[in-house]
Amino acid sequence: MKKTLFYLLIASSLLFSNSVTIDKNMSEQDIQKIKLAQEDAKREKIAQYISELKNIEERIAKKDSVWMKSYSSYLTSLDVRESLEKIVERINYLEKKKNKTLSEIDELSALIAREKILTSQIEKLKKKDSSPFSDLLTPPNIDEIPAIKNPFDIFVGISLIKTLDRDFNDYVLKKDELKELIALLRSEIRIYGEILSLDEQSEYREKAELKLKQLERFESALDTMKVTADVYQKRLDIIEVSINKEVEAQIFKIAKIGVVILVVFVFFFLLKLFVKKYITDNERFYMANKIITFVNFTLIVLILFFNYIENVSYLVTILGFASAGIAIAMKDWFMSILGWLVIVFGGSIHVGDRIRVDMDGMQYVGDVMDISLLRMTILEDITLTSVTNNRRAGRIIFVPNNYVFTRMIANYTHSTLKTVWDGVHITITYDSNHKKAMHLAKEITKKFSKGYTDITRKQLNKLRNQYSLKNTNVEPRIFSFIEPNGIVIDAWYLTNAYATLTLRSVISTEIVDAFMAEDDITIAYPTQMLHLEQPAKRTPPFATNEEIV
Repeated sequence: MKKTLFYLLIASSLLFSNSVTIDKNMSEQDIQKIKLAQEDAKREKIAQYISELKNIEERIAKKDSVWMKSYSSYLTSLDVRESLEKIVERINYLEKKKNKTLSEIDELSALIAREKILTSQIEKLKKKDSSPFSDLLTPPNIDEIPAIKNPFDIFVGISLIKTLDRDFNDYVLKKDELKELIALLRSEIRIYGEILSLDEQSEYREKAELKLKQLERFESALDTMKVTADVYQKRLDIIEVSINKEVEAQIFKIAKIGVVILVVFVFFFLLKLFVKKYITDNERFYMANKIITFVNFTLIVLILFFNYIENVSYLVTILGFASAGIAIAMKDWFMSILGWLVIVFGGSIHVGDRIRVDMDGMQYVGDVMDISLLRMTILEDITLTSVTNNRRAGRIIFVPNNYVFTRMIANYTHSTLKTVWDGVHITITYDSNHKKAMHLAKEITKKFSKGYTDITRKQLNKLRNQYSLKNTNVEPRIFSFIEPNGIVIDAWYLTNAYATLTLRSVISTEIVDAFMAEDDITIAYPTQMLHLEQPAKRTPPFATNEEIV
């Protein structure tokens, strides 16, 4: 039992020394046992170290490190180059040889084909041959930093900072990954050192030398990466400080412009309240409100324009080149804006006017509710056009402002004139007293249109200051025309432009009642007369007397 413990102690001492002092007094048998124990301890320890190496290799393989892949590509490129050099040397030898055997000719063709393949691989691995970690060591590229000159650039600057930080964090993660890999390689080299202290076999020595070279490559890459990361970090700090200053300047500028715009908005808001209080006419209030809104909007646009356009001449140059294309692409918009200027400043159409618009073969009559920058909005009313043509009413009609140049637009209530001529016609027979019919029609129209006649006379007198008016007769007019089916009595009178159908209905029924009350006036209407005759009994041709009987 004591000898067994002694042998175990001797074996454990082999962990720290390659040799054990053997007492001269020991027997040959004891010495052999000690040597066997020493060999067993070595093998056991070496097996333990190899197990640790396997664990480390498995950890490295699980990481799937880009560094190991890059280094593996580097080793592959070296092997490929070395193989290529041997092949080229062999090819040169075979080409110089004069008398070649068939096998050498086949070998030469095979080597040339392989040379082409390896040359293409060398071109792909060209960077890996000289610098295995060039792509990994190169920091992320920083493009030209854009200047922040308007509020939209603030988001660009913030996004750029986030992008740069993300790229730098990825670079730092690569560096940390390299540190972990170097730590594992150092552990491997330490274990190989322990193994070599127990067993100096060339196999372990070669592996240790390869790992040592690999470690040197990785440590050199880490040193380079540390310096690069420090420089890159300082550059990022400078860029972020610059961007943050420009962002702060833009925010302060936005705040100042916001205050100015708020003051302008409050001023025009108070101006609208003032106009609403002292202008009672709806039409004038509407136009004043529109003008105030337009001036307010234009002033705000000019404030923004002159604050964010640094080089106005440059903008004018760009607009000069782009104006032709813009004019073609947005022709209708520009024409509508020009039409709006003509409508508003020309005074031909106002909000509240009753107008008729001819659009695509249809006629629409209604009241103008709004005149915006691009279009007029019309509320279609029940008119004679609705009754006879459209059979629709109450629709909202949107008329582009450019129609004032290309379409027929009639204004029934232009300026102070709020009345229009309307008429009814009725046909009487030829034997009726047409003079009495004309007199009755005239008296009826005078009676029901007298108020509108007086109003129109005053309105026309006001229009004399703006237009040349020759025929200002406002009394009802009665005409008679000979038609194929009778005499047409045509009565024309002035009526309210917004309610023509009402007065037409009243006058029509009054005239019919008056004509029906007269014995010598007969209202004509389409009639049809049928003449029926009894056909005479005729003798059939070639008939005999007997047949007739």
